[in-house]
Amino acid sequence: MKKKWSTSLLCLLMLVSLVATGCNFSGDKGSSSAPGGTAPAADGQQAKKESVINLSFENEIKDLNQFSTSDNISFSVLNNVSEGLYRLDEKHEPQPALAKGVEVSPDGLTYTFTLRDGIKWSNGDPITAADFKFAWLGAMNPQTSKGGYAFILSDYIKGGAEYASGKGSADAVAIDAKDDKTLVVTLNQPTPYFLRLTTFILYFPLNEKFVTEKGADYALKPENMLYAGPYKLTSFDPASGATLVKNENYWDNANVKVEKINLKVIKEQSTALNAYKAGELDRVMLSSADVDTFKNDPEYTTDIEFRTNYIQFNTKGEGTSNLNIRKALQLAYDATILEQVILNNGSKAATGMIPVQMSGVDHKSFRDLQGDLIKADAAKAKEYWEQGVKELGKAPQLKLLVPDDSLSKDLGTFLQSEYKKNLGIDVTVETKTVKARNQQMDEGNYQFGVTGWGADYDDAMTYLDLWANHTPYRGNYENPKYDELIASAKKEVDETKRINMLLEAEKILLAEDAVVSPLFYRGNSFLQKPHVKNLIFHPYGSPVEYKYATVE
Repeated sequence: MKKKWSTSLLCLLMLVSLVATGCNFSGDKGSSSAPGGTAPAADGQQAKKESVINLSFENEIKDLNQFSTSDNISFSVLNNVSEGLYRLDEKHEPQPALAKGVEVSPDGLTYTFTLRDGIKWSNGDPITAADFKFAWLGAMNPQTSKGGYAFILSDYIKGGAEYASGKGSADAVAIDAKDDKTLVVTLNQPTPYFLRLTTFILYFPLNEKFVTEKGADYALKPENMLYAGPYKLTSFDPASGATLVKNENYWDNANVKVEKINLKVIKEQSTALNAYKAGELDRVMLSSADVDTFKNDPEYTTDIEFRTNYIQFNTKGEGTSNLNIRKALQLAYDATILEQVILNNGSKAATGMIPVQMSGVDHKSFRDLQGDLIKADAAKAKEYWEQGVKELGKAPQLKLLVPDDSLSKDLGTFLQSEYKKNLGIDVTVETKTVKARNQQMDEGNYQFGVTGWGADYDDAMTYLDLWANHTPYRGNYENPKYDELIASAKKEVDETKRINMLLEAEKILLAEDAVVSPLFYRGNSFLQKPHVKNLIFHPYGSPVEYKYATVE
């Protein structure tokens, strides 16, 4: 955060997630850098505006391998170059996509999907039910699933948990490609949001022959991928960006209006804003310092998402293995400063893990039902710190791990200042690329770090079951009571009882065990060129849709 809170933060308030703040990847050869791209006139004819949108990401495109990816930026690309049985529409509701429909058994356990006629991969091969079975099994197979996301299938599909643990066989997983157009899946328990799950990246199909042939090179460059979605890649560099063009073999190609999406990685928000002003970018996120300047601009608007940014503690880390040290670090910063002074963009100070608008029960949100779990208390934080130091025998030397985008760096500086002010301690901020940060956390090589989670579907379970997996990234957290609550909630058919279990689980995770510490629920302020219409940003699941966009 440089030295003044009001000058930087929120930089790209999308931490690892939102997508579209465009950038000039110029369009076709010979096009100008004007927004949307204007081709030069030929033979005296009036110039024709190309259907191009220029966007950007605030961090590198980490991984386009469906079996190993786990970040929102990669999800945003994959969501537009592929597709599931269902796709979220403009109102964030699941609609038939590669499937033309589904029949659900009376007990709510068996889903029979029928694929559309004539659907094809980008190379012309037919997309079949077997492609879904291969992808779903691969996402659960402990030998191929590397992104920590196997649970989003294995927790729901009968036989999936055993297969994902290495104790069961693929044949016992209840996924049946009855013929090329019929896919039957049986669930462990009724899951009202299962169709929403099928819109998520790990539920997309993969062509087994193609993936096998490419081996370790799969998804490393455009020609090493097949595409089933509205777009396909023509260029891709993780550190600099990507280019997407319409997929001529997409079943709904006629309704995809934008011919090309140019993406570029721009980590510094000020650089992105300058590109927007220069007409090289069609959308840009605003920092808190810029919101007041542009809030009356006709190109200014806001959106919301189900995303919580938070601190993850390593329960086996030096110093952070102590409960009182973690509780001290939870209470020693004032998140309202983030909301009111630093972010200034509609984001809200977080008092729990679950965002404010996520569904609960009885027409109340989950947050309303739970209330505040964590609020700043400098005096109490000091007491916890002193008790923790006494138990450890010395004050721990702490290092906070953060990604290298502008927002995260400012968050690190903010926390560093708050800990100095309220605990009298010096915390070192370690800045890494997202990929390097993720690797350190995956290896358990950290004490605590700034991270975030965006909802995959509209239910508190999309957050809370993360800590039942006992991974280093989730702090090596293990609590049998917590695990039992999550497992029981997944089987409970009474919605009130189920939500009460999740309320108790959130309380254990934050207030009792201090495994995470909430920072803020994310809102976004941005500028968007008026000629760009219908860029859809979902508050959960795959972050952005280019399919519905138009250029006027």
